[in-house]
Amino acid sequence: MPPGHPLAELRQHLTRREFLGRSTTGLGLAALAGIIGRDARAAGGETIPTLGSHFAPRAKRVIYLFQNGAPTHVDLFDYKERLAREHGKPVPEEYIGGKRFSSMTGKADGKRLLGPVEPFRQHGASGAWVSALMPHTAQIADRLCFLKGMHTDAVNHAPAISLLLSGSQIPGRPTLGSWMGYGLGSMAENLPTFAVMTSVTRNTTCGQIFYDFYWGSGFLPSKHQGVKFRGSAEPVLYLTNPDGISRSARRDMLDDLAALNQHHLHSWGDPEIAARVAQYEMAFQMQASVPELTDLSREPESVLREYGPDVRTPGSFAYNCLMARRLVERGVRCVQLMHAGWDQHNSITTELYSQCRDTDQPSAALVLDLERRGLLDDTLVVWGGEFGRTPFIQGNLDDRARWGRDHHPYAFTIWMAGGGVRPGFTFGETDDLGMNVVRDPVHVHDLQATILHLLGIDHERLTYRFQGRDFRLTDVHGNVVKPILA
Repeated sequence: MPPGHPLAELRQHLTRREFLGRSTTGLGLAALAGIIGRDARAAGGETIPTLGSHFAPRAKRVIYLFQNGAPTHVDLFDYKERLAREHGKPVPEEYIGGKRFSSMTGKADGKRLLGPVEPFRQHGASGAWVSALMPHTAQIADRLCFLKGMHTDAVNHAPAISLLLSGSQIPGRPTLGSWMGYGLGSMAENLPTFAVMTSVTRNTTCGQIFYDFYWGSGFLPSKHQGVKFRGSAEPVLYLTNPDGISRSARRDMLDDLAALNQHHLHSWGDPEIAARVAQYEMAFQMQASVPELTDLSREPESVLREYGPDVRTPGSFAYNCLMARRLVERGVRCVQLMHAGWDQHNSITTELYSQCRDTDQPSAALVLDLERRGLLDDTLVVWGGEFGRTPFIQGNLDDRARWGRDHHPYAFTIWMAGGGVRPGFTFGETDDLGMNVVRDPVHVHDLQATILHLLGIDHERLTYRFQGRDFRLTDVHGNVVKPILA
């Protein structure tokens, strides 16, 4: 083959992982590993990851309860007595000097402090501070690990969400679930490795757009992209056969397509051809698995009550939380729930209550349900948004019905549960107004590195070569937050 031939150049750039994955031997080994893993599961043994962890994992799977729009940390989890006491006073200049806020805030000097809208109490043996807005979360405080020193670089929603989920503010990089699928492989034969569901509080005025790049595979093979489950009678689009096409006819058609694609793959070596074959096969398997997944008839009534009154409403956050549990117990490695409506620039005293009512009970029920089923120890649950909200008011202090808070990248709170993190533990601290992190800061890249570490992955070693550069989820940053590890 002459130098400069496209196929020769493609082969020059193959990584060892890609070569094994594309070769007949690699496909055979993958199939053999799948059989071994299936037999081990049937015998009650542990499944060995097909692509491999770098060290013993603490978690096998992740459920990310992503709260689009940025929950207000100073109203939910980060209690500041001074902020409550000095409600209505101007923000001290030393807290905001030189900082960049969104254009909706403009200059923050002269802004007035806004105390928490509902009282806080300490809960459990850990003494965690939780607002009265979150009574169910308060009840499981001793199972949670709070990170109160979170901070980010982005000041607007889409760039901040993209940074947290993909490591870059610019869309186009692989997201967390895609990296997990690429690095660890699949644990399910008839469901995707990475599943996504979205929801929004009814009648909200502050919903966020769900961009597809929030669960995209970027430059990784497209088989690693998140599969979106919709809250409707057809949870996954295009799974049903057209009228007149039987399941056996579909099987024959896919077998013929696979043979043609395999011939094409052998000729050109394009990984997207292999991805196409894999996705066709996954869609065929999901024709049988998805109806069973969404059939709640065998769920005990007591479990359904735990998730709250909306659990039977497809597309609600409660329904999606229950689906998340059903997905991970069937082998899905990453489930990303995205709930919009937290962007409360002028609705802290109204829509914040709706958001908490819709998300508090199902989130706590999910943690308890996983624990009861023996899944919490190796399932990491993460709850949080892309940044926090300002301790000062956006709007008129005299118009309580229109109180709001602007975007705040300098400090926010998330919580984690299970999967190898310390329960009943709070890490990080903000100043006495909840404005800036003053102890144990955690950047979003540190969070990414820690999640991968809990999955047994060294974030500096999980890379993919693209356009001459080795890319990774954490870019060139990130440190594992070791104090939160159990």
